[in-house]
Amino acid sequence: MSTAENALRVALLGNPNCGKTALFNQLTGSRQKVANYAGVTVERKQGRYTAPSGRTVELLDLPGAYSLDAASPDEAITRDVCLGIAAGESRPDLLVCVADATNLRLHLRFVLEVRRLGQPMVLALNMMDAARRRGIEIDIAALERELGLPVVETVAVKHAGAQALVQRLDRVVAAPTKRDAADADLHAEVRQLLAAAVRMPARTAAFDDVIDKVALHPVWGLVLLAVLMFLIFQSVFSWAEPLMDGIEGGIKALGDWAVASMAEGPLRSLLTDGLFAGLGGVLVFLPQILILFLFILALEESGYLPRAAFLLDRLMFKAGLSGRSFIPLLSSFACAIPGIMATRSIQDPRDRLTTIMVAPLMTCSARLPVYTLLIAAFIPQRTVAGLFNLQGIVLFALYIAGIASALLVAYVMKRFSRDRSEHALLMELPSYRWPHPRDLAIGLWERGWIFIKRVGGIILALTILLWFLSTFPGPPEGATGPAIDYSLAGRIGRWLEVVFAPIGFNWQICIALIPGLAAREVAVAALGTVYALSGSDDAIAAELGPMIATQWPLATALSLLVWYIFAPQCLSTLAVIRRETNSWRNVWIAAGYLFGLAYVASFITFQVTRMLST
Repeated sequence: MSTAENALRVALLGNPNCGKTALFNQLTGSRQKVANYAGVTVERKQGRYTAPSGRTVELLDLPGAYSLDAASPDEAITRDVCLGIAAGESRPDLLVCVADATNLRLHLRFVLEVRRLGQPMVLALNMMDAARRRGIEIDIAALERELGLPVVETVAVKHAGAQALVQRLDRVVAAPTKRDAADADLHAEVRQLLAAAVRMPARTAAFDDVIDKVALHPVWGLVLLAVLMFLIFQSVFSWAEPLMDGIEGGIKALGDWAVASMAEGPLRSLLTDGLFAGLGGVLVFLPQILILFLFILALEESGYLPRAAFLLDRLMFKAGLSGRSFIPLLSSFACAIPGIMATRSIQDPRDRLTTIMVAPLMTCSARLPVYTLLIAAFIPQRTVAGLFNLQGIVLFALYIAGIASALLVAYVMKRFSRDRSEHALLMELPSYRWPHPRDLAIGLWERGWIFIKRVGGIILALTILLWFLSTFPGPPEGATGPAIDYSLAGRIGRWLEVVFAPIGFNWQICIALIPGLAAREVAVAALGTVYALSGSDDAIAAELGPMIATQWPLATALSLLVWYIFAPQCLSTLAVIRRETNSWRNVWIAAGYLFGLAYVASFITFQVTRMLST
């Protein structure tokens, strides 16, 4: 991105989860780009906007940091950019330190540390609306006087919530006085600032304490966490069903309309057996994915997730991890790729590598279409104890199996690691707050749009490729079987069936596994395409669940479910492991142990289920 001669170069920095990136997005809108810093894998977000005076302001969104005394790759980049020593980066003209107004006790320490650099600086107090709702009173004038810095209020999630910052950046900002206080004195100065400029309502601390007596209890806290997770997966099935029925009916009607006037031929087959059979089989699971994300976002916004990390620290420590691994692993429930990238905040190299290696075992949203397809087809839709959905219980068990497997693998890695040191967790818990509906809506929109783009991009391309391989070459003269039996895909599936027969996979499943390496959701689309081309009815893809329920034994369905707990059916995840660890060795280790676990677990599941069924 070119820089105008009169452009003001501004760097946004602050503690993680202070709303810095939301502020960056509001200021720059679509005028931004994402790349990597030179020589490292940390992402670099840069954008621009035009100030009221007509001056161009270039913004750099620095990675979240707790201290300039860097203990992680993210913090090292933030430090180096601020000091002007980052490769390929010039020193910013101005630093905007963003702080969460609801948690100044934690954030002001970093503000004071940044102030010691002696650069032109502005403090942006973000989430001021939330602070006011909770009765927190901040004397902006007193805070400016005590800090010797300009202080502005912002609400990054509101349309005009950054106008005060825009106006301030459009004026000349004088450099603050550089202070060389020792780190230990910083805490004392924070206390002085809070006493001079902030009045905290007693009821806020009392309210947090009452909830934490249960949420952080070593027994009842774990029970609460388990109940929350259980209810989430119950809701994934119970709430989504009407929406799924509507999407399924809409896609079928659209498909019928699209081919109503078309004659039989390759184009009609491509639309019905390829496009609508493939994409329709995946889009129908969008409501379940959004419901899962809704709960994760709500727990994150409420301030509960850091407490869950604190609560699980002892359990995770015994497995060779720490509570800091909880957030990256929870992020991996959405997708392992951002989960692995989130490990950059883990300071200890051993804990970071272990978290990266077990993140693929978390049940990402891409597995959800496969799980729900098989559960709906083979698990009866009935209630347990007159209250709980049996299908939701099975889904919950699959998620628990992934978590337990991750802890077991982390324990084994710890036993083989040369580093046997203990790594304590130190963290400050944020106050509780009600999730803002607008924040939840924006988060759901972003994640839903990412899923739809995957469906419209890679899944569409792979579905069309699979249709081509499943259609050509055509059957020879006098052939009596389905055309797919004579195609390239059919031949490949028959070859692979020899390898996967011991775990119960038929040739149709073997075909679906190949494009599923690019994205797990593709497996459902691939099965829809394969079975559509294997039969004579164009509408067969809409009945994929009942079709496999009649053709597959229960042992095969359970074996495939277990396969997807472990198998690394995502090449993008392996690529991110290579990028984050800078090691092909780690990639091969991850792929090897995941495939090995998948095959052994599926073999045991298939053979035992078959014996019990006879």
